[in-house]
Amino acid sequence: MDEALLRSLTPHVLTVLVRRGADFAAAEDAVQDALVEALRVWPADPPRDAEGWLITVAWRRFLDARRADAARRRREDRLDEEPAPGPAPAADDTLRLYFLCAHPSLTPSSAVALTLRAVGGLTTRQIAQAYLVPEATMAQRISRAKRTVSDVRFDRPGDVATVLRVLYLVFNEGYSGDVDLAAEAIRLTRQLAAAVDHPEVAGLLALMLLHHARRAARTAPDGSLVPLAEQDRGRWDTASIAEGVGILQGALARGRLGEFQAQAAVAALHADAPTAEETDWVQIVEWYDELVTLTGNPVVRLNRAVAVGEADGPRAGLAALAALDDTLPRHTAVAAYLHERDGDLATAARLYAEAARKAPDLAERDHLTRRAARLNAHRRR
Repeated sequence: MDEALLRSLTPHVLTVLVRRGADFAAAEDAVQDALVEALRVWPADPPRDAEGWLITVAWRRFLDARRADAARRRREDRLDEEPAPGPAPAADDTLRLYFLCAHPSLTPSSAVALTLRAVGGLTTRQIAQAYLVPEATMAQRISRAKRTVSDVRFDRPGDVATVLRVLYLVFNEGYSGDVDLAAEAIRLTRQLAAAVDHPEVAGLLALMLLHHARRAARTAPDGSLVPLAEQDRGRWDTASIAEGVGILQGALARGRLGEFQAQAAVAALHADAPTAEETDWVQIVEWYDELVTLTGNPVVRLNRAVAVGEADGPRAGLAALAALDDTLPRHTAVAAYLHERDGDLATAARLYAEAARKAPDLAERDHLTRRAARLNAHRRR
């Protein structure tokens, strides 16, 4: 049973039903029924035309459900006759689904869940497991999202920037259970890059590949975090780095710089350095300057302060940090690192301990606690 084939066909089958007049929620339910039927039937009797089989079965399931809905009988009458088979429309259906799932009326979490279900072809159980929530909770979230977008017309212009933010959210969820959301985000972004010619789509794909290339080196065998400067660069995926750099260079050559391209440029400079000491921090600061201009994002300014501390010394980094709101996430951890670089171990240890109490997850808390303990032990010698 080729589950990858089923997942790749799901967006087109869903869009065919919508084009025939099905509302999004009903069409999505019918497609899921067809996929379940395929899992039951195909191992013993595989069809010659997998896509045609799915469209036929999904459409029949939709009509069956529609006929059972007495409140919508008049609409059912207009849908009784199955359209004659013919060539699929030339328009890219997957791209339309991306825009629909990134509708501005949806919350980010709902948009991500709907994208994984409708475009990614994941089951509700898989999505729930990835988000560590009960399946019933995720089913309700997806159902609400489907109802929200049921009346949205496909002929409205889509916002590529919103679609990219949704994909970036998927990527940042990382890995949990049997669904690797980082890999899934890369797969979906590849689809989008093949469907739309936009330098920021290429920039996001490059950024994902460059970050994902370092994944194997990010954690120690005991599960603890390994900072970038301490990672074994021999464990980085050089093929992914080369692909990401190539995609980025093509995007930058078009002269339409965007946020994801600039972030990918920073990641490429880290990937290009044979050792942490050889990192081109001066150029990284320049890219962060571009990012500040593009976004004005305070988190970007925080990352820039770290880069300034590496390029011009820790006191320059602390001066840049002093201009930022100290309630920013990870502000305290950055301050601790810069004070450690400046030789003020007592202040650094205190700030690491404070940052550990604010850490968003257990792995980061343990990492910061260990750094505080290491500095306190060093001071007592």
